[in-house]
Amino acid sequence: MSNFDTFIKSEKPVLIDFFATWCGPCKALAPILKQVKDSLGERITILKIDVDKNQQISNQYQVRGVPTMILFQDGKQLWRQSGVLSKEEIIKNIIEKSN
Repeated sequence: MSNFDTFIKSEKPVLIDFFATWCGPCKALAPILKQVKDSLGERITILKIDVDKNQQISNQYQVRGVPTMILFQDGKQLWRQSGVLSKEEIIKNIIEKSN
């Protein structure tokens, strides 16, 4: 089992941010995700995955555009969204989907 599989099987929600270093919207999303983490603290894990360096995982989850966020809990995909969302929209989806 890979480290990635271990992360997503957590009982705590895990938000994966599939990004690329060359992606403008990804750079805009980074500080928003920091605010999400600051707001939710230990209630969530946020993991960033560079699609150029992790093509196998990106392909496994059919990530075709960046940024793409996928929320996992207990190994199940609960929510998926491409593009940049506000802190409030992200938190609302995390809380709604993981309860």
